[in-house]
Amino acid sequence: MQEAKDTARALVRIGYDGTVHKLFRAKDARERFENEIRVLKYLEERGCDFVPRVLDYNSEKLELVTSNCGARVQQITDEKLKQIFDELEAYGVRHDDPYLRNITYRAQDGRFCVIDFEFATILDEEAAASAVSSGEQRVIPAEQLKELFLKWSGTTDPGKFRPNNEDAFIAVAFNMEEFIYLASRGDVPVGDFDYIFAVSDGMGGERSGEFASKLALDNITRLMSRRFQFSPAHNQSGIQDCLEELFQGIHRQLTTLGQSYDEGHNMGATMSLVWYCAGYIHFGHIGDSRIYYLPPDGPMTQITDDHTHVGWLKRQGKINEREARMHPRKNVLAQALGAGNQFVNPHIGAIRARKGDRFLLCTDGVTDGLWDRALEDLLRNPPSDVAGMPPSQVVVQTAIAENGRDNATAISLEIH
Repeated sequence: MQEAKDTARALVRIGYDGTVHKLFRAKDARERFENEIRVLKYLEERGCDFVPRVLDYNSEKLELVTSNCGARVQQITDEKLKQIFDELEAYGVRHDDPYLRNITYRAQDGRFCVIDFEFATILDEEAAASAVSSGEQRVIPAEQLKELFLKWSGTTDPGKFRPNNEDAFIAVAFNMEEFIYLASRGDVPVGDFDYIFAVSDGMGGERSGEFASKLALDNITRLMSRRFQFSPAHNQSGIQDCLEELFQGIHRQLTTLGQSYDEGHNMGATMSLVWYCAGYIHFGHIGDSRIYYLPPDGPMTQITDDHTHVGWLKRQGKINEREARMHPRKNVLAQALGAGNQFVNPHIGAIRARKGDRFLLCTDGVTDGLWDRALEDLLRNPPSDVAGMPPSQVVVQTAIAENGRDNATAISLEIH
């Protein structure tokens, strides 16, 4: 292994496979070791993808093994530094050593990351109590899950100018005994069901865009049989494997169909999906549709990355939201299912579900019409004249009124 850092507090080495091995030592070594593991596992549950992931640890040797978040950054503006640590706080963690030495750059996806969490504080200790504290997935008691309700609404609209609607959405519930297509709105106790909600935006000539989005969503049923092969302790890793296989399988199907029929040449689709299972919201995403997370006690955050060059520029702090919205290449996708892409790398993660959490899934027809701030305002404080409408209808109706050049689709999901 290659030595990366050797100080009084820690020895850090990089393995031949790229993993980071950190050996804690000196004063308060055990406390720092346990705190870093606790914080990193909490952030993993919250779906934070710009921090290391815990791969292994040895409590006797005080050695922690994590994923590699790239090379240390030598120079960055104070404004960008503050933005990175502020983004971390949106996930419920304050880094108590917020300096350049704890910032890295991950070249494979162009992302600034935060490292070294031995000095960090979880801001919501109640949520932290549910964090994973061992090598296995924590199983949430069934009686607690049955107290939860899911309330959702889904709306789609072709917009003002498009003759057809290439957007689609789906809501389903399933367990070992049955599979149910859900209505466009509902409010039910969780019970012993899993729930999946997804939006997709198709693209291609003629009607192939409509076909592509519907094919993407219809393939979700392939997840069902595999889901119940997992033990409760391995739900999270098993579901993430399922989501990876789903996205790769749809990509292969669309690619094959696009190559087989002239009218389907380069047809493709975006897809953003959330899967409620055993007290967690798992998500999978590719393209420029989005998933937003609205905690009851914090600001709304976009938990998926736009797979566009403009989205990458915005994540790096090179442009702001206004500049991103006005950029001439904002809708040019770097990744989508099918669409002539050779490979896809879907964004997959998970967040611990709490009462009061809300999620919004939407296609780019919504975000073309509404700024992030306007979306949050509509969901938290809808105007009195639309307060009785389902949240997804409020969002889509307002987005169409503001823009309307594209199809617009939204799903609102609330845990209560």
